[in-house]
Amino acid sequence: MGVRDGGTGEVGDRAGIADAGRAKEEAHVEGDAEPQQIKRARGRPRQFDASHAIERARDAFWETGFSGTSLDALSAATGLNRPSLYGAFGDKHALYVDVLDRYIEYGHDLMRRALETDWPLAKALMCVYDGALSIYFPDAETPRGCFLIGTALVEAKHDGEVRARLASGLARYDAAFERRLARAKADGELDADADPAQLARIASALLHSLALRSRAGDTRAMLHETAKAGVALICGKPAARARPA
Repeated sequence: MGVRDGGTGEVGDRAGIADAGRAKEEAHVEGDAEPQQIKRARGRPRQFDASHAIERARDAFWETGFSGTSLDALSAATGLNRPSLYGAFGDKHALYVDVLDRYIEYGHDLMRRALETDWPLAKALMCVYDGALSIYFPDAETPRGCFLIGTALVEAKHDGEVRARLASGLARYDAAFERRLARAKADGELDADADPAQLARIASALLHSLALRSRAGDTRAMLHETAKAGVALICGKPAARARPA
């Protein structure tokens, strides 16, 4: 999740959070012990890069969903033929679940890093939302929304494994928000009668709404303002008092 500042002058700190999260995704797969000529004939390339292949597969799934992404499309995206794909990741479903797990872990780690800072509650929450928007709106590309919400929601209806991962991922995001909100209540940033658990679900609902609306045509600037208004409400301030960053 690329983390943006929203005008507070903390771009460097937040970029560091995103860089640390991206580094966590890197992995290396050692070459097989087979002779070179055998590997070239039937196996994956000798210089196979699992991280790159998974990233390209993720982008393919992100674009057309699990059901709409064929093995040929995955092969073209990753540069691996079908036998190589099966050998490295198993079948298409196993590859999708791997990508989904990595995305959930990546997003949770970036949320945790933002929410565990010493920043005021409103600033920490905006760090999460602006970071999410940097994922939903990658550079000048067409808005792509959230991988979890955009792909897993469709499959969860008839795929128990995906449904369980979706529920687990959403629960982890709720928990990350709740921990920060509980700390804010203890520190006096929230009213004494505030309910961190319910506020966490509202904070998560705002995050998911940003993801859906990014795919529906709302601009990044519009969604940034929506996030600010939502943060003001979560923090106990009327939306009308939220000021542009």
